[in-house]
Amino acid sequence: MSAAQPAWRAQGLGACAERVAEYVAAGGYPAALARPALRRRDWYRAYVEALVQRDVQDLRRIGALDTLPRLLAAAAAQTARLANVADLAGPFQVSRPTIRDYVTLLERLFLVEQLPPWHSNRLSRLVKTPKLHLCDTGLAAALLRVDAARLERDRTLLGPLLETFVLQELRRMASWQAEPVTFHHFRDKDGVEVDIVLERGADEVAGVEVRAAASATEADFRGLRKLRAAAGEAFRCGVVLYDGEHALRFGEGLFAVPVRALWETAAG
Repeated sequence: MSAAQPAWRAQGLGACAERVAEYVAAGGYPAALARPALRRRDWYRAYVEALVQRDVQDLRRIGALDTLPRLLAAAAAQTARLANVADLAGPFQVSRPTIRDYVTLLERLFLVEQLPPWHSNRLSRLVKTPKLHLCDTGLAAALLRVDAARLERDRTLLGPLLETFVLQELRRMASWQAEPVTFHHFRDKDGVEVDIVLERGADEVAGVEVRAAASATEADFRGLRKLRAAAGEAFRCGVVLYDGEHALRFGEGLFAVPVRALWETAAG
């Protein structure tokens, strides 16, 4: 498989580039993608169970191994949201500090990640809470017991998973760059946000907003405009990725781009 080729395309999932929900539900684990769609959920569950039974005990002794798969499922339901330990701890009879430790353990297993906030001296009212993301949307879909057909019908469910999918695709693309790219999110205390902020070096900033919608509007660029003002001369561009057909310009350095450009570019 080419280094520039997504695993799900190499496994024959790219026949219809418009079917965003299929790519999100499939995820990126090659071993899962080698299986028929109906069997992937079983593979993901077995994978989590194997990690818990083998690697968790090697990493750290914990009192309730059965809590981790349920905590991971709770995290899947909160992917692409601000990390909230209180919400995660709610269903479990363990303390918040313990849940926090368990989340850290899931990070060490590369099952979840916490996307840090982007900061600027130009703005003082920024939210400093990280965003929680699962590290693979196929795993998230399996834990949530949803498939591509369900995601196609329910855009509110698709939205957070699509945001997580885009983050992981951008991370993969960034790994090809000679200079490291760091990833953040942007949100102020008025709720104005940018889903993903990319920073390269000390003077290059770009923003990506993800929309599970067939059209892009001026309102979708509100957060990107605020990010542009905060980043000043370091701002390079702001992109709204949406489930539409055409690339459109929305002002200086602001663009709406079909989300399928992610894999079409990679495949090219």
